[in-house]
Amino acid sequence: MQNSREYVAKNKERFLTEIIELLKMPSISADSAFSQDVINTSEMVGKALDEAGCDHVEICETDGYPIVYGEKIIDPNLPTVLVYGHYDVQPPDPVELWDSPPFEPVIKKTEEHPEGAIFARGASDDKGQMYMHVKALEFMVKTNQLPCNVKFMIEGEEEVGSVNIATYVANNKEKLKNDVILISDTGMISKEYPSITTGLRGLSYVEVEVTGPNRDLHSGLYGGAVANPINILTKMIASLHDEDNHITIPGFYDKVEELSSKERAEMAKAPFDLNAYQKALDIESVYGEKGYTTNERNSIRPTLDVNGIWGGYIGEGAKTVIPSKAYAKISMRLVPHQEWEEITDLFVKHFTNIAPKGVKVKVTPHHGGQGYVTPIDTIAYQAAAKAYETTFGKTPIPQRSGGSIPIVSLFEKELGSKSILLGFGSDSDAIHSPNEHFGLWFYYKGIETIPYFYKYFTEMNS
Repeated sequence: MQNSREYVAKNKERFLTEIIELLKMPSISADSAFSQDVINTSEMVGKALDEAGCDHVEICETDGYPIVYGEKIIDPNLPTVLVYGHYDVQPPDPVELWDSPPFEPVIKKTEEHPEGAIFARGASDDKGQMYMHVKALEFMVKTNQLPCNVKFMIEGEEEVGSVNIATYVANNKEKLKNDVILISDTGMISKEYPSITTGLRGLSYVEVEVTGPNRDLHSGLYGGAVANPINILTKMIASLHDEDNHITIPGFYDKVEELSSKERAEMAKAPFDLNAYQKALDIESVYGEKGYTTNERNSIRPTLDVNGIWGGYIGEGAKTVIPSKAYAKISMRLVPHQEWEEITDLFVKHFTNIAPKGVKVKVTPHHGGQGYVTPIDTIAYQAAAKAYETTFGKTPIPQRSGGSIPIVSLFEKELGSKSILLGFGSDSDAIHSPNEHFGLWFYYKGIETIPYFYKYFTEMNS
């Protein structure tokens, strides 16, 4: 009987051609100018699921973009795996920093990816990783090796906060009923050190607006006499961290879990080259909260970062104005036990309170989600670890991620299911950045590995 490695080797070129066609679609959920492209992409995903072997596929309408649902039920008495992914992508801006057009995929060999990597927006986050599951299903169906039931739920709003999926999940609990949820929207340490993500940070995302005078003013006639919203905003933002890069919002750390020295020592066993890290980012030194390592800062500690800031005149040449308004977008990555809505309220209260007289402040919450931790003593995790051992020849390292997938905690709350995060991306994939890419070796290895999860999960549940 053909194994997954042989099947992948035989179909490599077709698998590459198919993902390239999917990556050509500018499914940018944040920009309404691309709404038809997002809808067209949902239909393309539905067609791929149908061709891979799903017996039932439907494009489910929501108040936003569609959710693509597919299933293949071979025996109701067998376990059911629910695969979650998303087909929407981040905006490609700034486009001028891309070495090739973001929606014209190209294959390039790099030092990290000598076998080649596919460069395009969405290559790693999440079209490439989502599509691994579609092709894994194809292998299992075509070779008559699907050992259990499978359902797919692929959404088109993950990059804008999964705003409609909560309603969909709440209204379709029986339809989505499962024994485990499988997600590939994270990464691993390296091909030499495979890892499984066991923790995610939560998220609170807000937009702030500072208003001063009722119109832009001449900076010569009014400078020094009227509060400048940009000056004020930057001072307010700067005050959100102290000299140790500790966040100054009262109550922000009240529910932050302090990991034991033993747990931190286990985390430290993961290979990490600080010099290589700095070189890859072209920085002279790392920067962050005092008392924690780089890997701890970006995984087990909460953060607050400005994602964008604007106001006043930014065109060519000079225009001497005191702007009427200044804006910023701010994200806070949260650790388990921090409630994102509570943190959002704390931010709103604090940011409003620190505003000086002479300006008005408005805070608009956008979206958020809870952090999540996956236990490593479950059957699902053990099956995943065994799958990696089969294809990588090594036991994977459990690793917490600094990223956020807010839907994971919702799944557990609404469906009572644990999620397994089988990420095959790399830290250097430049997700959300120019020149996003996904190594072909990892793409093919994912398709090869996923079927073994189904096999071992079914066996361990029998």
